[in-house]
Amino acid sequence: MDKLRFDGRVAIVTGAGAGLGRAYALLFAERGASVVVNDLGGSRSGDGSSSKAADSVVSEIRSKGGKAVPNYDSVVDGDKLVQTALENFGRIDIVVNNAGILRDKSFARISESDWNLVHDVHLKGAFKVTQAAWPHFRKQNYGRVIVTSSNSGLYGNFGQANYSAAKLGLVGLCNTMAIEGRKNNINCNVIVPTAASRLTEDILPPDFFAELKPELIAPVVVWLCHENCDENGSIIESAAGWATKCHLVRGTGAILRHKITDTVAPENVRDVWNQLTDMSRATRLDSIEEASSTLLGVLDEIKSGPEEIINEASGVFSYNNRDSIIYAIGVGANVKEERDLQYLYESHENFSTLPSYAVLPSLMVTMSSSLVTEAIPGRTFDLSQILHGEQYLELHKPLPTEAKLTTKICVSDVLDKGKNAVIVVDGKTYDESGDLIITSQICTFVLSAGGFGGKRVSSVMIPILDEPKRSPDSTVTEKTSVNQAAVYRLSGDLNPLHIDPSFALAAGYEVPILHGLATLGMSVRHILKQFADNDSKLFKSLKVRFSKPVVPGQTLCTSMWREGNRIHFKTTVQETNNTVLSGAYMELHEVRLPAKPHVVLCSGKVEELPSDAVFHGMKERIESNPSLLKSINGVFVYHITKSGKVTSTWTADLKIGKIYRGEPEKGIKADTTLTIDDSDMIDLALGKLNPQMAFMKGKLKIKGNIMLAQKLKALNTESKL
Repeated sequence: MDKLRFDGRVAIVTGAGAGLGRAYALLFAERGASVVVNDLGGSRSGDGSSSKAADSVVSEIRSKGGKAVPNYDSVVDGDKLVQTALENFGRIDIVVNNAGILRDKSFARISESDWNLVHDVHLKGAFKVTQAAWPHFRKQNYGRVIVTSSNSGLYGNFGQANYSAAKLGLVGLCNTMAIEGRKNNINCNVIVPTAASRLTEDILPPDFFAELKPELIAPVVVWLCHENCDENGSIIESAAGWATKCHLVRGTGAILRHKITDTVAPENVRDVWNQLTDMSRATRLDSIEEASSTLLGVLDEIKSGPEEIINEASGVFSYNNRDSIIYAIGVGANVKEERDLQYLYESHENFSTLPSYAVLPSLMVTMSSSLVTEAIPGRTFDLSQILHGEQYLELHKPLPTEAKLTTKICVSDVLDKGKNAVIVVDGKTYDESGDLIITSQICTFVLSAGGFGGKRVSSVMIPILDEPKRSPDSTVTEKTSVNQAAVYRLSGDLNPLHIDPSFALAAGYEVPILHGLATLGMSVRHILKQFADNDSKLFKSLKVRFSKPVVPGQTLCTSMWREGNRIHFKTTVQETNNTVLSGAYMELHEVRLPAKPHVVLCSGKVEELPSDAVFHGMKERIESNPSLLKSINGVFVYHITKSGKVTSTWTADLKIGKIYRGEPEKGIKADTTLTIDDSDMIDLALGKLNPQMAFMKGKLKIKGNIMLAQKLKALNTESKL
């Protein structure tokens, strides 16, 4: 291949006395560039100075026939570095801002001096050196600039608030320089390296440190600085012979007000928070102009949006114990399952109403009004064309076992999907004291009602979320009854599609189908048993898409993935493998795993694991040496996996010295959560597996206070955990 050359080009590389800077300088010189090797020669913390580091690299370049001169100035004196280039080589073409120091302390302990020194070297230094070179770049209509950020800047890192802030500041600096330099052929890009250097030599484990050769990153930086490379304003991450591009992205957002009001209340924000924070359809904006343009589009929608098609209706929904029990039977509650009795027996000590029953108030008002059938001007349709497409439900307080509720609904959007249409109905339900108890959103799919020239995308429709790309944490299988739809319809949804064979045939189905909400109710039962210890009060909200119908008598399989307090789920029909509920998730106020499994897990059963012995050993060491608590002082949750599935959970409350199986007890919050395979946990405890290496390779996943996890090594003198 044709070698990329830099003959006649002059490059300044800051912090070039060792590590990455040295690798950059050597490669630029090897490819024909004249190099100013800048290094103050100070320590990792920025103390002291020496000419040895820069002189050594210059000698190495010259010994190979290259051209280089040293510079020992601080990068905050950027004009001196540029003057060195001009005096020795007559021009400047490339600036690689690589100089850096560390002064790591927790946020509460960072001094103003620690803050200023780190920002001076990283952020101000890059500004001063590049600004000094800028007029020369503009005059010659050419320049290439690299600034060095870090994963600490992109994601944050405990103990590096000063460093993280400076490193993300460099991303903003680069973005602006890329814009301002574009017309003069000045390109600026960010490199995010992970490399062996004096800054990381005692932080990374030795075997991992050895893989992070600076020489594997240098080619990426050198290419970005070549005249044939037109990349500009990009964030490029690189490590160990791998590289990728990073983006800042923005979600689709949510409208908080409409044209009928100029105010926004905290409740408006709360009601659309899930939509506002959803990143499933996030996109990258290429400029601040594009951001402003999309905002103008939002303002147009506010001024002329949904209010033009909003209709409202209201109604009263009353129910008693009997209604609650009939609903529970309709979604599969069974007296043979002891834990279901609390939904079936009014004298049970924990008698309660299943939270999914809350879908009915808005549904009943919607079905009894003409809102949906009149929502599309010039279109008429009947029940055989209407399908329940999506459902959102949020409980603001637990459902009582009997109540008289008032519901207000409105059509908040109508979408034209080509041949078909979608009607979005929002509902608010209030109890007798006037308190909001239920928020719901029904998305109705209307066959053959599209083509009226309406919009295709809604800003008010609460989005679904895809489940994680891994095996489910739990799966529950349950066979429906052939009478399931006949029983469920007694709760109020009397659409003949679910009972009348001739009506179902007219709608395109061979037999009557089960209500989608009945399928949802069964899945809700499964999730409550697996992740809420069957406590309906822990339910917060859910969102689901009804993908395909279920025939009564088929077997449902609910697969569940836990992500914090959010349980993603997907429901399929075992006989056909069809997905019937998709993009679904349930939010819980807290996850509470049952002491004993009440339904079958993916792994078949909860089993004793070899790693359980590790936790029993922890108990013994705590009991024999209580002083360990003071040195650790944290709450740790361990998720132990087998074949990629969480099989066991342990809590180590090392504030009070209590270690037990299961999630933290009520009122206790984990400081650090660790996920690790059973066999790896054993190797970790025996010292066969380095914890830092396990973390870097993804064998040990840590959320929360990562630095606190390092204190766990005190629990076992044989272990590095």
